[in-house]
Formats: sequence, structure tokens, C-alpha cells
Amino acid sequence: MSGTFDSLLIVAAVGYVMARRVIGEPAQGKRMLLLPVVLVAMGLSDVSKAGHDPAAVGYLIASAAVSVVLGAMRGASTRLSAKDGIVYVHYRGLTILLWAVNLAVKFGANAAFEHLDRTAATAAGNSLLLTLGAGMLFEGLVTLSRALRTDHQVIWSKGKDGQPHRTSPFLDGMQSRMTHDMTHDMTHDGWPRDSRSEGTLSALTNALRSARNHDSPNDSWYDHGH
Repeated sequence: MSGTFDSLLIVAAVGYVMARRVIGEPAQGKRMLLLPVVLVAMGLSDVSKAGHDPAAVGYLIASAAVSVVLGAMRGASTRLSAKDGIVYVHYRGLTILLWAVNLAVKFGANAAFEHLDRTAATAAGNSLLLTLGAGMLFEGLVTLSRALRTDHQVIWSKGKDGQPHRTSPFLDGMQSRMTHDMTHDMTHDGWPRDSRSEGTLSALTNALRSARNHDSPNDSWYDHGH
């Protein structure tokens, strides 16, 4: 992909994702993991010529790293809820702000890089799809890791035309292990196993944190209604 038109299409796709998640949609493993991987693969084809230019490679690594960090931050900023036993994900104001920062940094860096080294910028190609795909992948990983700590179903993909949602044995197995580990880390009276040898204030802090994760699995932003 290349050119302004393709960039506009990508931004429009991001806007579509934002709109759906502001309203709230099921946390779907396929959309949060498989789709970003496909985007990254497509993006790699767009920058296939960058390997011959060290400056272009350095720029791609740096811009992808920024998108990964911002993507992980977005995943941590989302709000999770439960509806009909299924985990839903909602974008908050901070999530949208992080998306805006990601796009602004990417477009600004592209313009600056082209001004500083037009040859390397040409070799780097259109890296928007690659970097945003990497950020979306880490956003999905962080969001799913939080969703799997809840006691509600994390689906693989949403059913169409009234069909049942598709689940994933892999995700179900991970959720079972994670929730088991959370329970195992609590003593019979609900206190963390490692808190008894700590100071009173530290033990109380850890106990409150563990109780929050146990009773409200999505940190302090978990709701039991849509």
C-alpha cells in the first residue's frame, strides 16, 4: 500500500474501530490478535525495500517501538464489562487520546524523516500499516490478558446472523490457568500468601490489590453490566 489515499483508508479503519469500541463490543481474540498480525504482514510488504538502507531500518524499528508502547498503553486504558456472560471492551477518553497521539506522532515523524533523508524515507515506503498493526497487536494482547483474568467468557469471534459465538480452547485454557493462579495466590482468609512477612502497610496494600483483582478482575474499571 502507498500514497495518501491508502493512508486515509487506514485512518478511516481506525476510526471505525474506535466507534465500535466506544459503544462497546465483545472482546474477540480473532479481531485483537489475528487481524493485527495480518496488518503487520501486509505492512512488511510495503517496506520490503527498506532492508537496503540502514537509516530506513532504524526509522522503522523506532516508529514501530513507539506504536507498540502506545498500543500497550491503550490496552491498559480500556474498560471491560460483562454482558450475557461475555467480556466486552470499551474505549475510554484516554484510549482515544492515545490513538490520536499515535497517529500524530506517526504522521509527524514521517514528515520529519522525509525532510531529513528523502532517500531513506523513500526506501522505508509507507510504514503506517506496519506500525499501526504492531500497536494494535499489543493493544489486543494487553486487553485480552486483562479479560482472561475475569470469570466471564472471552470469545474467539462474534457469531453472525444469530449464530453462536465461536470460542477458542486455547483462550479458555489460558483463562482457566490464570484464574486458578489468582485463587492459588490467596490464603484461606483471602490474604496474599507473601503478605504475612511484610510490614502492616505493605501487607494491607497488597491485600487490597489482590482482593480488587479477585473480586473485580479488570482492575478498578470492571463493570458487570454493559
